[in-house]
Amino acid sequence: MACPHLESISLSPPTPAQSVYREDCTQCFDSIDDPQGLDVCLQCFNGGCVGPRAHSQLHHVVRSHPLVLNIRRTRKHVVKDEPPAKMTKLAIAAETEADRYDITTVVRCLECSTDLDKSSPKLAPIVDGILKANTFSRQEEVKAWEQELTSCEHILLLQQHEGRKIQSGDLGHCSKCDLKENLWLCLECGNLGCGRAQFGGVGGNSHGLAHATESAHAVAIKLGSISPEGTADVYCYQCDEERVDPELATHLAHWGIILSDQVKTEKSLTEMQIEQNLRWEFSMTTEDGKELKPLFGPSLTGLKNLGNSCYLASILQCLFDLPAFQARYNAPGADLPIVPDPAQDLETQLRKLADGLLSGRYSTPDSHVIASENTPEMGHQRGLSPSMLKHLIGRGHAEFSTMRQQDAFEFLQHLIKLITRSQNSPNLADPTQPFRFVLEQRLQCLRCKKVRYTTTEQDSIFIDVPLKKLPAVEGEGDRYEPVALKQCLDTLTGSEFVELTCPSCGSKDGFTKRLLFKTFPTTLIVNARKMTIENWVPRKVDVPVIVGDEPFLLDEYVSPGLQPSEEPLPEEEPASAPAFVPNQSALDNLMVMGFPRNRCEKALYATGNSDADSAMEWLFGHMEDPDIDEPLVIAPSTKGASAAEVDPEKIEMLGAMGFAAPQARKALKETGGDVERAVEWLFSHPDDQGDFGDEPAPTAEKKVAVLVGREDLPAKFQLQSIVCHKGTSIHTGHYVAFTRKQLDTSEPKWVLFNDEKVVEAGDVEEMKKTAYVYFFNGVN
Repeated sequence: MACPHLESISLSPPTPAQSVYREDCTQCFDSIDDPQGLDVCLQCFNGGCVGPRAHSQLHHVVRSHPLVLNIRRTRKHVVKDEPPAKMTKLAIAAETEADRYDITTVVRCLECSTDLDKSSPKLAPIVDGILKANTFSRQEEVKAWEQELTSCEHILLLQQHEGRKIQSGDLGHCSKCDLKENLWLCLECGNLGCGRAQFGGVGGNSHGLAHATESAHAVAIKLGSISPEGTADVYCYQCDEERVDPELATHLAHWGIILSDQVKTEKSLTEMQIEQNLRWEFSMTTEDGKELKPLFGPSLTGLKNLGNSCYLASILQCLFDLPAFQARYNAPGADLPIVPDPAQDLETQLRKLADGLLSGRYSTPDSHVIASENTPEMGHQRGLSPSMLKHLIGRGHAEFSTMRQQDAFEFLQHLIKLITRSQNSPNLADPTQPFRFVLEQRLQCLRCKKVRYTTTEQDSIFIDVPLKKLPAVEGEGDRYEPVALKQCLDTLTGSEFVELTCPSCGSKDGFTKRLLFKTFPTTLIVNARKMTIENWVPRKVDVPVIVGDEPFLLDEYVSPGLQPSEEPLPEEEPASAPAFVPNQSALDNLMVMGFPRNRCEKALYATGNSDADSAMEWLFGHMEDPDIDEPLVIAPSTKGASAAEVDPEKIEMLGAMGFAAPQARKALKETGGDVERAVEWLFSHPDDQGDFGDEPAPTAEKKVAVLVGREDLPAKFQLQSIVCHKGTSIHTGHYVAFTRKQLDTSEPKWVLFNDEKVVEAGDVEEMKKTAYVYFFNGVN
C-alpha cells in the first residue's frame, strides 16, 4: 500500500542557509552512531533519536511531520594485509568520512510505519541534499571562522609622508632597539617598530605600539607577513583591530616595497594564536610518567573541543556539578518543553546537556581511540559535542559567537544573565539564585565621623592577587611568591582611603571605605585576577593562591550594619533633579580608580546604574568610543514609537534567548534595531517590563526590599571546583576544570575534565596555581 503522506506533502532539498541536524538528536546526545541511528525530518531537517527516548516520534507528533530519513553510521574495519599502492606524487590526503565509515540510510513514514523507496524521483534529491549538506555544527563552525576583516576610516583616509625606501630583511631593524624580526611598518611615516613579544620565542618590546601611541599614527603592517599574493597582517591601533588595506600594494610601494617581490617569512597573527592555543596543555601524566587513569560513569562525561571552546567546557562542567543546576535541568523521565524548534530553545539545550553529562550513558571508552602503553586496557571517551548550546549562548554576541578563545569568567557571567532572564516556568527554580548575595559598603567621614551604608547585589566577587617576584632561577620563567586566599579576602574587605567631600560637614579630609558581606550565597564564585603590565600590554601570570580542601569560615567578613552609636550622613538633595542620577557609591569607586566623571556616568547609565564592576567592564569595552569623554546625553524616549517599527524576526530571535516579547521590543527600539546592542540593553535594564504595544501593561506591584542570600552564621565554605588556565592571556591558552567527586565509599577525589578527557587528577596542588575561577559551596 502506497504511503498517502508522500504524495500530499511538498518536499524540497535543504538550502545552504538551512540547518540540517544529521549528527545528533536535538533533544539528547543519541546520534547516528547508535545501533538504531538517527531520524532526520524530511520537512524541517530536525534530528530525532529512535531509541528509548523516542524524540523522533515526539517531533512527529508535535509538528505533524511523518517522513524521516534514518541515518546509521558504523566504523569500517580496514584490513591492511595488502602492500600499499605505489605513490606517484608527494601528497598528504586527508581521511574522509567515506574512508572511515559505512553509512546506511532508510526513508520511513512514521505515521504509516512503513519504509519508502528512497530512489524515487521525489525522495532521491531530498536524501542526496541531506547527506551532502553541512551538518549544523560544521555550518556554525564555518560561519564563525569566516571572520571577514574589513577596512576602516584610518586606512581609507591614510595620508602618507614623503616616500623613501625602507630597509627590510637583514638590513632593517626596529628604530628603538636592535630587533630584526617581528617588525611593524608604520604606513603613515615609515617608522619600523618591533611588535609585542609572542608565544614561542618571538621577540618584541612593543616599540611599534609605543610609536603609534606617541605619534597617533594608526596603521601598521607586519613586514614578515607580506606575501606576493597580497596578504599581510595589517593592524589599526586606533581601532585596536586587525584590518584589511584595499590599497596595500600602493601603500607599500610608497616605501619602496614591491608586493610581487615579497616572500612571507613569519607567521601571521592568526597562525600564531592557533599554534599558541594548541601548545598550552595540561599534564595528563603522573610524576612517574604514567598516564592518568581515565574515568567513566555518571557525572564523568567529557565535552568535545569545538575549536577554542575549552573556556565553555570548563565552566559547564563546574556548573553542572552543582546541586542547583542538577535539580533544575536533570529530570530523567520528565517531559521536555514542547517547542517548535528544540535546537533553538535554551531550556531544551540545557536539559539536553544535563542529561548528557550526568546520566553516564555517553561516558564510555571510545572503541576507536587506541590505548597507550601506560593505559593498555582502555582509551579515553569520545566526548559530547555541545554545538547547539554554544550557538544559542553565543548568538548575537560579538565574542562568544566566534571560534576564538574567550575569557571563561566573562562567559560564566554571560551565561548566568541568559539563564536568569530566560522565560522559566513559575514552578521551576532559577539555578543561578544560589550564587546571589549582598555586599555592604561603609563610608565614614574622617572629620565628622558620620557614616553611609550602601548595598549591592552580586553573584560573584573579584579578588586581586598581589604579585611579589621570587629570585630568578636559571632555565625557569618568572616565579611569584605564593599568596593565601585569606590574604586576598583581607585586601578585598580591608579599609581604604578615598578622596571625597563630606556632604554633612563640608570637609575635604576624605573618607574611609570598607566592603563586607551583608549576606552569603549558597555557592560563592570567586574570580582571581592575576595580571601585570609589561611593555604597555596586560599579561596574565601564574601566582600560586593557597586554597585548602578543608572547610573555612568567612564570619570575620560580615558587615555589622549601622550601629546605635553611628550617625548616618544626610541624603544629598540635588537642587534640580537631573535626567540621570548615578549610583553615588559606584560613581565614587570608579572615580577613585582614575576614570573621568563623564566616562563613569556613561558606564553606569549603560549598565543599569547597578555597580562599579559592571560599569568598569563596560568602560574597558568602550574606551575607544569617539564620544567617550563627552557629557552623557540621554536620547529622547521612544514610547510613542509604533510596534510595527520593530522587526518581528528580531523579537523572535531575542525570545529564543529567553527574553519576553515586550522586553525585546523595547530593547530593539532603544538600540535602533541592533540585536547585539539590544541584548546588552536588556542585561543592563533587568527591571524594565518593556513595550507592550497596544496591549495593556501589567499592573506594577510595590517592590519589597528582600535581601538575597543567607544571613545565618557560621558562614562555612569548602572548595568544590575550579577552572584553571594556562597561558599569558585570558584570551589565549587552555582551560580545564577540576571538581571534587565522590567516586566510591572513600574520601572525595579530584577529577580533571580536560575537554573530552576525564581522568582522576594527579597533582591538584600544582594545578591550583593556575586557578582562575573558584566555586566554593556552603557547608553546614
